[in-house]
Formats: sequence, structure tokens, C-alpha cells
Amino acid sequence: MHRDIRTTDDVLDLLDQLFPPAADRWTDQARDWWDQFYADRSAPRPFFVPKPDENLVSYLDRGLLTPGRALDLGAGPGRNAVHLASQGFEVDAVDLSPTAVAWAGERAREAGTDVRFHCGNIFTVELPHRQYDLVYDSGCLHHLPPHRRISYLALLERVLKPGGHLVVNAFAAGAMGSELPDRELYRNGRLDGGLAYTPDELRHLFSEFTEIEIRPMVPHGPDSPLFGIPVLLSALFRRPAE
Repeated sequence: MHRDIRTTDDVLDLLDQLFPPAADRWTDQARDWWDQFYADRSAPRPFFVPKPDENLVSYLDRGLLTPGRALDLGAGPGRNAVHLASQGFEVDAVDLSPTAVAWAGERAREAGTDVRFHCGNIFTVELPHRQYDLVYDSGCLHHLPPHRRISYLALLERVLKPGGHLVVNAFAAGAMGSELPDRELYRNGRLDGGLAYTPDELRHLFSEFTEIEIRPMVPHGPDSPLFGIPVLLSALFRRPAE
């Protein structure tokens, strides 16, 4: 059958196929790439360290976030999920890579924290709760192709409680990531390792949310207990209460 486009999901699936099944993809075809990425735990990748994001710690210290149910999207080796659990959150964490999820589980056990890790696609994974007080994303959004922002917003509409908070850490324009216009990405068929965002682009994407803070991540050195690299933009939003 050649005329099989009938729904919005059909269109999104078709657009997915314009990009190669590698790191730039969130789909199941990218699982092997990400498994290889996480296989060498000694690789000099800054976010392999067992440290929470400095902005997350800052939000908690300032009382901008308080314990509740948290969903960590693209959790990787679990450094933020483990910290959230240590601060009294009930945490579900999702990542596409079984290797990353296994590593994250080890870290949670070593820290004596209780985190439910789920291996799967953030858009289709089955979660134990319908909604969460906090959705935390450190490095997931910037790996999504433009059309999947629609899926991302639909996910937030479904899982983030009214009055709940969204945290996004994404590549900062001028520091790291592709700054090509969305339409050029489809012409090239690649995301070039991830997309860069400006503060105004995040404001536009999450225009239905209340902005609390958008700023560059504060750098932290190897001796710091916190993770911070200046190539990321940190944003905190609140979903309006109904």
C-alpha cells in the first residue's frame, strides 16, 4: 500500500525516516548507537560523572522545587534521578539505552536510593503514574528533530500536573549544537549532534508555560560535587494551574 498516511502519527513517523537511525534519533533504531555510547564508562564524557546538575541543586536550595513525583526524561546513567530520589522525590526515569539504564540502576543501589528506571521511548513507555509534579530533561530535547517537538508538548500535556514544573537543559546557541533553521535540517537529513536553542526559542516552544528562570548553566570544575558546563542553557517553567 502506497497511500498509507492517515493520521498525525503517520506523518510524524514519515518525517522520522528523513533522518538516519543514529544518535540524533529518539526512536528504537537508535538504541544500539546509544548502547555503544554508554558502554565505555571511562570515556571522557563530562556528563558521565555521578553528579547532579548545578541548576537542579540551585532550584531545590532556593525552594523553587519541592519533593513530589518526578519524571526524568533521557536519564542516561541516572545522576539527576538519583539526586532527586535522595531529596525525597518519588522518581521514574526513562532512557532508550539498556546499557545506560543498567548503569543508572547500579548507581541508585550504591546511593541507597529508590528509583524506578524504565528502558524505552519517552513517548510510548508505560509509566506507573498518570501525572507528575516535575518533569526533568537534561539533554533529551536537543536530540529531537523539529517535528517531534509536537510529540514532546503532547507528552507534557499528558504527564505534567497543572501547577507542576518543567526543567530543560539544552544546548545553548553560540556555544554548542546546530543553529540551522528547522527547514534546513530536513534538507540535510541530520541534526549534527543536537540542536542549539536560544532563550527566546525556549520561551516560544513553551509559551503555554510560565517562565521562572532561563540562564546559562554555571560551570563547575572536576573537584566540585555539582555538574555544570557552560554549553547548556538551563530553563525552569511552571505549567499553569487549572
